[in-house]
Amino acid sequence: MYDVLVNVDGRDVGSVAADVERSVSTLDPPDGVNTTLRGPVVTMKEGTAVIGWGLAVATLLVYLVMLAQFRSFVDPLIIMLAVPLGLAGVVGLLYLTDTTLNIQSLLGTLMMIGIVVNNSILLVDRANGNLLVGQSPEEAIVAATRSRLRPILMTSLTLLASMAPFCFRLVPGTEAMIPLARALVGGMAVSTVLTLFLIPCVWFLVKRRQQVAV
Repeated sequence: MYDVLVNVDGRDVGSVAADVERSVSTLDPPDGVNTTLRGPVVTMKEGTAVIGWGLAVATLLVYLVMLAQFRSFVDPLIIMLAVPLGLAGVVGLLYLTDTTLNIQSLLGTLMMIGIVVNNSILLVDRANGNLLVGQSPEEAIVAATRSRLRPILMTSLTLLASMAPFCFRLVPGTEAMIPLARALVGGMAVSTVLTLFLIPCVWFLVKRRQQVAV
């Protein structure tokens, strides 16, 4: 048995492991000779898979909880539109800052999902309440957006301000927090802005069509 020890300098473990696996796959070893990748790479892959399943389960549970609360299949789907908007922000900021997708950034994404969904709930819940008191869909969503704009911005800006310092290497020892903070900040920034436009538009189109159908 031969052990080939590899250390990483200036690159992330995941990309180096991918290069090693790609190179090993081009080899044609004789019968009885096998290659195995060991070390932190195995633990990292297992942890990433678990976090990935956690994201999927968290999204499903959030939808089921809102399904029970709103007693509607459509309203939770409208609210959940904030999730792909946040994911777009996560991917965008990680790409622009040359940050890898790892366990820390996935944890930041998991935290982001709960926060951006809460912003959508504020809008949809108030708009539904306005609709019940006799307002038209347009009046209901405009009034809901105006009344909920300040709470949404205050919550989002507070989080962004508190997490922004962790996006940079200000002091030694904070490197582990950088991917998590960047994922959270990117998702929150993009989702907050787009949610204030997309969610009201989708809600208005759905409710107007429902009224016309009735």
